[in-house]
Amino acid sequence: MNTQKPFAMIREFHLADWFTLGNAVCGTGALFSTMTYLETGLVQHVYFACALVLAALVFDVLDGRIARWRQKTSAMGRELDSLADIISFGVAPAVIAYGCGMQGLYDRIVLTCFVACGVSRLARYNVTAESLSDGGDKVKYFEGTPIPTSVVLVMLLAWAASQGAVGESMWLGKVIIGGFTLHPLVLLFALSGSLMVSRIRLPKL
Repeated sequence: MNTQKPFAMIREFHLADWFTLGNAVCGTGALFSTMTYLETGLVQHVYFACALVLAALVFDVLDGRIARWRQKTSAMGRELDSLADIISFGVAPAVIAYGCGMQGLYDRIVLTCFVACGVSRLARYNVTAESLSDGGDKVKYFEGTPIPTSVVLVMLLAWAASQGAVGESMWLGKVIIGGFTLHPLVLLFALSGSLMVSRIRLPKL
């Protein structure tokens, strides 16, 4: 029988971990807002979803700064950060894109690959973080673009929604290939995913 008190794990959380959970909560909220948009057709829910992803980015930046300020980092904190990031900057942007009209077969394939690239990027970072830091506490550069850069795509979708460029009015229209639909705008997600798993080195500020 487990004699540990309830919520014992939560007591082990550092302050930065709570901000990481804030990141995950915002990403989950973005998913719900997108589903509400699909149900109601009210464009403000797209704005809510995009704003929540932006809020997740704020939490993501703060958790790292707080961890360094308090000099309290842990393997669990790093894993928690990665799990939150894949929700907020991988799954949420893909679902928002789907909600905005990228619903063709090829669109779904590209969006799924985008999420897979994000997962792979985070996994690679976790297993190479120690070597990238050269034995120090801070990683000196990123290998591949960080997954939070997907916020740029989310802001683009928010702008498109504000211009009415969603659904059948999506920028660049659509093409039919082999009887299935592709919205060319989704190729920006293909580019983003490719950059995430690339070997490009970017200095970490």
